Amino acid sequence: MVHLEHSWSWLALAVAALLGPKPSACGPAPDPRPNILLLMADDLGIGDVGCYGNTTIRTPNIDRLAADGVRLTQHLAAAPVCTPSRAAFLTGRYPLRSGMVSSQGHRVLRWTAVSGGLPPSEISFAKILKDRGYTTGLIGKWHLGLNCASANDHCHHPLNHGFDYFYGMPFSMMADCERWGLSEKREVLERRLGICSQLVALAALTLTIGKLTHLIPASWTPVIWSTVVCLLLFTTSCVVGTLITHADCFLMRNHSITEQPMHSQRTTPLMLQEVSSFVKRNKQGPLLLFVSFLHVHTPLVTTEHFRGRSPHGLYGDNTEEMDWMVGQILDTLDTEGLTNSTLVYFTSDHGGSLEAQSGNNQYGGWNGIYKGGKGTGGWEGGIRVPGIFRWPGILPAGRVVHEPTSLMDVFPTVVHLAGGQVPQDRVVDGRDLLGLLQGTAQHSDHEFLMHYCESFLHAARWHQRDRGAVWKVHFATPVFQPDGAGACYGQVVCPCSGDGVTQHAPPLLFDLSRDPSEAHALTPDTEPSFHRVVETVVQAVAAHRRTLSPAPLQLDAADNTWKPWLQPCCGRFPFCWCDRDADPR
Repeated sequence: MVHLEHSWSWLALAVAALLGPKPSACGPAPDPRPNILLLMADDLGIGDVGCYGNTTIRTPNIDRLAADGVRLTQHLAAAPVCTPSRAAFLTGRYPLRSGMVSSQGHRVLRWTAVSGGLPPSEISFAKILKDRGYTTGLIGKWHLGLNCASANDHCHHPLNHGFDYFYGMPFSMMADCERWGLSEKREVLERRLGICSQLVALAALTLTIGKLTHLIPASWTPVIWSTVVCLLLFTTSCVVGTLITHADCFLMRNHSITEQPMHSQRTTPLMLQEVSSFVKRNKQGPLLLFVSFLHVHTPLVTTEHFRGRSPHGLYGDNTEEMDWMVGQILDTLDTEGLTNSTLVYFTSDHGGSLEAQSGNNQYGGWNGIYKGGKGTGGWEGGIRVPGIFRWPGILPAGRVVHEPTSLMDVFPTVVHLAGGQVPQDRVVDGRDLLGLLQGTAQHSDHEFLMHYCESFLHAARWHQRDRGAVWKVHFATPVFQPDGAGACYGQVVCPCSGDGVTQHAPPLLFDLSRDPSEAHALTPDTEPSFHRVVETVVQAVAAHRRTLSPAPLQLDAADNTWKPWLQPCCGRFPFCWCDRDADPR
């Protein structure tokens, strides 16, 4: 009997060996969680992309993403400028909640060497996905701060916000990186330093004449010191452009500076090389890669191959090069066999910069039929952006969604796909998009969306689902210049407060479902439900304000002023120079 039992045992083992899975042949079960690739352009107008109506700038790779996936037509940034919009994107929260705004006119972080930035207490989607076993990377622009108290504490660094790997600019591409005709900082600083040096020179001359004529009974010491200060101010005004490029225009890999100042012409191939390397290193997954393009922000650095190709000048050339970069990144997914297991998302951080003009040349984007542009907190042109998702086999190809959605929605969407939980200890304003993308949900979970300009609420949107209407109420709008223009020409961006803004009482009302260009403000005479709509939105704004908690404003002057002791430098300050990246060929 014992012998028979042993025989049956061996038979069972033999059958199991023949029919059961062979670990060496099959390997572990595939991870059901997708890889996640997030692509964000800088300053791209929604009207610059083919699948959103442009017929003169070629964007075949972005258009292919839309054809193979889902295109959102009412996709909205939480702010019309870089720093607060990106903070909201990473955290799923209005930027005011994290203090990533200003009340003093400082729209973005103005230097690398400032103490402001995304607070370490904020939870990014990268932090959650990293905890869920994802390998996380950021390649490209950051612009959410770097240091708090010393030049290397890196309290705001991407690696302190959940990213395992970072390569790119801790600050932002800007015209001053190339000493362009357009300038964000250099021209203002040169002018101020020039005026100061002239005033000090006048004081020195006055003291000298007074001393020589015995009208001023004083020693020569004030004359000598005022002359020295005058020379220092004049010298600084002559080299301030060079100082800016060293202070802000550099590249880092993780915590180390690799190029200071950066060689802009070779940054594009370096970024693509970094993307390819990251994907290949981590293709066993799951991976999260956020590619934050330096395109299409001025100075529109474009490689020789793409220069002169577009009828829209250098801006069009730069846009077409970025589209080519998107194609190269998608080809990397194909080559590594990751296309079907990767959720790809493409967007812009806000609308195109209409004020980026010099003479007859336009260096900013086009926002299509939408009024306003970068910097305008309430008008659609500043906040309506491309929104494209592709995940073959999961998301229906060619689907178009007209419901209101937000860049903040990416946070809960990718967190849920990774098997994580949205934080319960704070307000998260984003909503999971998966049902809307797949078509299993009919409406967006957003009934109301708030539109801020710095810390000031300029507008709010109500999606009245039972009527199929999308109402926009404007409490304040910038004064466009000159009269009749659609932007604040002569300025970098429109202001958020002060004399450059008109307060509306009663507020302006538009029906975006019938008037997406916001061309015809409604009145009680033209819209019977005017008072009901406005009152509903006002009540929603009041309810929203009750959810706000005080937070230190990171972009106000105290935390947004250049501090020499916070300046990153790969040499001995102020001689910051290094080149640790070989020129790719």
